[in-house]
Amino acid sequence: MPLTLLEKIWNRHVVVEEAGELLLHVDRALVHEGASHAFDKLVQEGRTIARPRQVFAFTDHYVPTSGRENGVAGIANAEIRNMVIQLQANAAKHGVTLFGIDDARQGILHIVPPEQGITQPGLLICGADSHTATHGAFGCLAFGIGASDMMHVMATQTLWQRRQQSMRVTLEGEPGFGVSPKDIILAIIAKIGVDGGTGHIIEYAGSTFRNMSMEGRMTVCNMSIEAGARAGMVAPDDTTYAYMQGRPYAPKGAQWDAAMAMWQALPTDEGAHFDREVAMQAADIAPMVTWGTNPQQGGPVTGLVPDPRDIKDAVTAQEVASAIDYQALAPGMALTDIRVDKVFIGSCTNGRIEDLRAAAAVARLGKAVVPAWVVAGSQPVKRQAEAEGLDTIFKNAGFEWREPGCSLCTAINGDQLRPGERCASTSNRNFKGRQGTGGRTHLVSPAMAAAAAIRGRLTDVRELLKAT
Repeated sequence: MPLTLLEKIWNRHVVVEEAGELLLHVDRALVHEGASHAFDKLVQEGRTIARPRQVFAFTDHYVPTSGRENGVAGIANAEIRNMVIQLQANAAKHGVTLFGIDDARQGILHIVPPEQGITQPGLLICGADSHTATHGAFGCLAFGIGASDMMHVMATQTLWQRRQQSMRVTLEGEPGFGVSPKDIILAIIAKIGVDGGTGHIIEYAGSTFRNMSMEGRMTVCNMSIEAGARAGMVAPDDTTYAYMQGRPYAPKGAQWDAAMAMWQALPTDEGAHFDREVAMQAADIAPMVTWGTNPQQGGPVTGLVPDPRDIKDAVTAQEVASAIDYQALAPGMALTDIRVDKVFIGSCTNGRIEDLRAAAAVARLGKAVVPAWVVAGSQPVKRQAEAEGLDTIFKNAGFEWREPGCSLCTAINGDQLRPGERCASTSNRNFKGRQGTGGRTHLVSPAMAAAAAIRGRLTDVRELLKAT
């Protein structure tokens, strides 16, 4: 019987099935500073971590992205400083590998594991963050879990789950000029909705994804959560293996050969059944921007803010009206007339080297007229960008070059918008107050963000790029 990539991974990880629930073996667990409750619960119940070498900890969500010269001691906010210290203590106590604030490999928990080869095809990965879906770009099943489930995973290396339905999103063709993976996933969400993937795990298929870099695939899988899906996946292929080979945690020698034999059997079989199918053409997608307060509320940058009076469904019309009111926009105004107060380039969605290169290619074309932050997703990304001279390009263009971390995406680390401030952001969420109480967020690609920085408003990046 033909099987999907998802079914193959599920089947390999089932320990036992009872009353419609599966006890699954978990290969990797990823935690950050906010996971102290899971460690506390572990201690309270007198348990130990079953397989410490399979648990990895990261300082990313709360760690500041400026003033890092003095390490932990230099964190001005005592509460945040204590969280970082507590993660260090928990990692040491339980024998967990920590990518700490002073580690040369430090960075976001959805960027560091792929860099280090911790993320591999066929694995089941759980993380203390919903955007763990990012790792599905490698042909593994990866999703976020809460503190209680994380404690269960650490104590038993297993997790109870119900089977999810499957969805395949097939995208064919070459994206147009100026269109990035971020635009592609925003277009998918605009089509299927923020609840379009609810109850499903999405597999992204077709020539568009086969021709996409690993960085691009990670961006797409990262935002599967914004479509309501449990996870996103792309089948492993030669692009995957080339990215992984030689990384510190990747298999070596005979183990690599054995792993390859398993990985190459993972892609979905011809004729396998999906519960839902969605098909799109890459050529139909333009650079995207969100105007509202969820990722579905967006469209091509050449478009207009919708008028609620034109929407027949009363509930949808009210949602649109509420979003427009919060965002302080006017129905019918051009998206390119929306002025911004700040620009953020970074996050687990768009903080990789490919993202910074795309932003720098635009930043070199002008000077930032609003505050613009560039936050690499990890120390290795930051060092590589500096070796390529990208930091110099950003600095010369008036962008601020900061230390790795989640930064303005989570806004729980001192990096926040002030009430009423409007931000063009490469992050993944734009709900009310996401980047700070009263802040207004417009999701865009790295190139679009850089264009907004040098124009001071949402801008069709193709206008700038064509001028060169």
